[in-house]
Amino acid sequence: MGASKSASFSATQNELASLFKALSHPARIAIVEYLLAVDSCICGDIVNELPLAQPTISQHLKELKNANIIQGTIEGTAICYCLNPNTITQIENYFGMIRHQLKNKCC
Repeated sequence: MGASKSASFSATQNELASLFKALSHPARIAIVEYLLAVDSCICGDIVNELPLAQPTISQHLKELKNANIIQGTIEGTAICYCLNPNTITQIENYFGMIRHQLKNKCC
C-alpha cells in the first residue's frame, strides 16, 4: 500500500497490518511454531527443521525480526531467536477484542 493510502488509516491499523503481513507466509508461521516448541533457537537449528535453504530461512527471520515478532541475541557467532512477548500480546489483544465483540453478534 502506498504511503498516501496508509496515511488514511490509524497508526494501530498500519502496525497490525505490518504484523499480519510478516506472518502471511507459511514458512514464517512454521518458524513461529518452532520457536514456541523450543526455548531459544539458532538459525542453523531452524534450517534443520524446515525444507528451505539457509539464505531463505535468514530472509524469513529478517522479516519476522523487522516486524518485532521475534528478537535475537548474539551468542558468539550465532544468533539465538525467541518470540517477542510484547508483540505476541499485541496480536493476542487484537484477536481477543474481535472475539469479545463477536460474542453477542450473529449474521
